[in-house]
Amino acid sequence: MVTMARPPTREYRTFIMDSHRWDGLEPRSDDIVICTYPKCGTTWTQRIVDLLIFQTPKPRAVVDTAPWVDAMIFHSNEEDLATLAAQKHRRFMKTHMPFDAVPFWEEVKYLHVARDGRDACMSFHNHMLNMRPEVRARAIAENMKDERFIAALAERGPPKPPAEDLRTFYLDWIETAEAEVTEAWGLELPFFEFETTYWRERRRPNVLLVHYNDLKADLAGEMARIAAFLDIEAPASLMPSLVGAAGFDSMKRDAAAIVPMGEEFFAGGATQFIYKGTNGRWRDVLTDEDVARYEALARRKWTPSQAAWIANGRLAAGEPRELLD
Repeated sequence: MVTMARPPTREYRTFIMDSHRWDGLEPRSDDIVICTYPKCGTTWTQRIVDLLIFQTPKPRAVVDTAPWVDAMIFHSNEEDLATLAAQKHRRFMKTHMPFDAVPFWEEVKYLHVARDGRDACMSFHNHMLNMRPEVRARAIAENMKDERFIAALAERGPPKPPAEDLRTFYLDWIETAEAEVTEAWGLELPFFEFETTYWRERRRPNVLLVHYNDLKADLAGEMARIAAFLDIEAPASLMPSLVGAAGFDSMKRDAAAIVPMGEEFFAGGATQFIYKGTNGRWRDVLTDEDVARYEALARRKWTPSQAAWIANGRLAAGEPRELLD
């Protein structure tokens, strides 16, 4: 028996995502949902959960083991739901939705992974710049079936192609976050509002907040923390091999097996999708004024504790459940 604690309170539709794709999912009490803003360690966390569930370092395709439920560009909604219904292992799935756009069940475990927004933006630039044109065409074709998308297209114009220059891409990203209107049908919720939908739910017992910085600083410790949250016991003798398989070098080596859709969707293939895995590139790209715009939004839209956690992670800022603001 699975209890609906809160149905979605936000209808969320963007160029490639639709919250209504969750409507037909029949949850199981041990389901796991990995929830992230794009380029915050999603695939990394999918791989970690995969390793903990299957307890073998063998690489597996995350698109098969952990479908991206909201996405309109890979499979039909019916195909994704059928894949999940047929799975015999403990299920885990991915979302890039704000938390209030996802159904919340009491028994389901939700893993939210965050990263400094400037780092996510730098990584997202590589992601968008290398996405093949046919993927964009596929998304447009899917959206043209929806009259509201056509109306939004007429009002706001088509989504802008990504700027080739990295700083220009950031300036477009931060300008969108600064806009007076950040919520509307067809718009992606900016990073600042997106993260707040998870922060305000951080004390729920079936929600765990994980940070990219902490995964980099102590992968073994964070994997043990995630395993405990998921009620998974892995033999101590096995954990070193699982941790090794979750390391960046291993994931880069096994990229074609872990993200086989990368060959189809990205110029440069799967190793372009699993790209650098580094933080701090923005320090060599952005001016002091550019950084100040981000920090001003962080002060205006987040509490001090939330801002500190998103910038630094749990090991530096403290356990999110215990932070008062």
